[in-house]
Amino acid sequence: MSTSPIQLIQDDPWLEPYEADLKQRQHYFRETLEDILSNNQSLYDFASGHCYFGFTWDDKTGDCTYREWAPAAKALFLVGDFNEWEVGAHPLTPKNGGVWEIIIPAKNAPKHESLVKVVVRSEQGDRYRIPAYITRTLQDEDTKEFAGQIWRPKKAYAWKDKKFELKAVNAPLIYECHIGMAQEKEGVGTYREFADEVLPRIKNLGYNCLQIMAIKEHPYYGSFGYHVANYFATSSRFGTPEDFKYLVDKAHQAGIAVIMDMVHSHAVKNEAEGLNNFDGSENQYFHKGGRGYHDLWDSKLFDYGRDEVIHFLLSNLRYWLEEFHIDGFRFDGVTSMLYHHHGNMVSFDHYDKYFKEGVDWDAVRYLQLANKLIKEVNADAISIAEDMSGMPGLCRTIADGGIGFDYRLAMGLPDYWIKLLKHQQDEEWSMEQLWNVLSNKRYKEKSIAYAESHDQAMVGDKTLAFWLMDKEMYWHMQKADTNLIIDRGIALHKMIRLISAAAGGEGYLNFIGNEFGHPEWIDFPREGNDWSYKYARRQWSLVDHPELKYQYLNEFDRQMIHLLKAHDVLSDPTAQLLNVDEANKSLMFSRKGLVFSFNFHPSNAIFDYRFFVPEAGSYELLLCSDDAAVGGHGRIDPSVKYATQEDEHGTPFLSIYNTNRTAFVFRKK
Repeated sequence: MSTSPIQLIQDDPWLEPYEADLKQRQHYFRETLEDILSNNQSLYDFASGHCYFGFTWDDKTGDCTYREWAPAAKALFLVGDFNEWEVGAHPLTPKNGGVWEIIIPAKNAPKHESLVKVVVRSEQGDRYRIPAYITRTLQDEDTKEFAGQIWRPKKAYAWKDKKFELKAVNAPLIYECHIGMAQEKEGVGTYREFADEVLPRIKNLGYNCLQIMAIKEHPYYGSFGYHVANYFATSSRFGTPEDFKYLVDKAHQAGIAVIMDMVHSHAVKNEAEGLNNFDGSENQYFHKGGRGYHDLWDSKLFDYGRDEVIHFLLSNLRYWLEEFHIDGFRFDGVTSMLYHHHGNMVSFDHYDKYFKEGVDWDAVRYLQLANKLIKEVNADAISIAEDMSGMPGLCRTIADGGIGFDYRLAMGLPDYWIKLLKHQQDEEWSMEQLWNVLSNKRYKEKSIAYAESHDQAMVGDKTLAFWLMDKEMYWHMQKADTNLIIDRGIALHKMIRLISAAAGGEGYLNFIGNEFGHPEWIDFPREGNDWSYKYARRQWSLVDHPELKYQYLNEFDRQMIHLLKAHDVLSDPTAQLLNVDEANKSLMFSRKGLVFSFNFHPSNAIFDYRFFVPEAGSYELLLCSDDAAVGGHGRIDPSVKYATQEDEHGTPFLSIYNTNRTAFVFRKK
């Protein structure tokens, strides 16, 4: 192993007792990479399973080749409407390494839109399965069964996004969304509906990045896309693969990057639709027995120690990046991947738990390989980890001793807001504690801050708007209606989102509709709600209605996002604390040359409130949450200029009218 010092330890001396573990992590990665490169030109070349397995066509002859990896199978037969589903008509031939193959002459081959399955014969008998590398599946409306579908339209999609530059997305301002629930109708939305009707809203708000959920095919709609069955197939519920390309293309033309949820942490346990027990061995793609089953998620767990599984998953990453021009991934369930205990009921209160207790080194290695591959395909691509454990080095380079992600989700921040709203009165909020939560980040590791995501909006929880205003939203959201609960809710909703975005990380995330305080929760059609779509949609008519206060929250969000982007606030790695005032519940800090001021107090509005600023000069007000145009009380004149004064030591300070439940953003002229 290498004897050179590890940068991660130099930056964090508390990691010195784990130097051997970190070096072993690096060694395991390098050893695997060297083994891959001994048989392939590059990691990119290795991640080409989708070019070999599944269905491929000879450009000259038109002959179709179908290959499948099924090492424990006794026989495989391709069936479909092209051969009238006759088992035995098209048997596959066994090759080396558990690979099966059949070459079908062009005149007999399945055509575009043909339905197909593969019959896998094992010790368990004959079972109809969907090919592992299938690029499209379709559900029968009557039987509800899924089948693979050949998808090779004569005319390839003509991309128009050549001018899009991903590197321009310096700090991701992410709009998290779900295609199916993005429409107001009580039904499933489509890729094209989203592109034509929702995307213009996102562009107007100023977000520069889409994070799309549930793109890969999943048999149960209510799983939110997290029980994936077909890893190379776009969900047919929302349209065709070309429809999804249309959405990505339009986003790029609008200057918006597109990242997608990448669920490599687990897979659906269904055998009819997914990979589980594909060749009859139980441990083909997944661990055998209890290690291969996630008790809480009721799903299967990949065996990251198996070369063929790594090959499958890495090929999956490359496929989405290239075929659909995806700009990166938000890796779901990283905590579950990193540890054999999956983070269940574990308190990560000691560094031993990151290196000595239950760490899945195969999963660590896979994530390192995944991040290296992503950068090989696109050096500017974005990778985000959903990890609640706080694994050191998760967002540091592999060379530094890390795992290679660009960002981690700041998962403690939304939990903190919910905790405050549930258990403390406004007068009890601690500004020092709030600042500690906002600034609690690992050195040199970037994070995506957010006040709420889809997790906080699901049934069993409430959105921030609902925690703040609850049932009052049903009766008092008219602009002409005065209501103390609504006034408080709107004021705090704006402040919570701004302080989270401005101080919580190097990126920011909002879930679809929450920018305008979408009421209620998310509940997908299920037996318990009589398969209703009532809560699996977004009510855009609320924010479009000129007499409703949802417009105030939407307008504030628009101003906030444009301000963060125009001043490149989140590219500054640190925010400088200027003032903590527990008595008046006020907190001030500076970042990227801007001064942010927050007064969370329910009643204390203070004239001639003074606090120190980094530079002397004249300051102007860029954003005020008390502005009447965003639902405030209009107590602040936006045209006023603020000239600094000096104390007896020559330190500059500002004097403002520090109105209660108000956020300000100032800029030195």
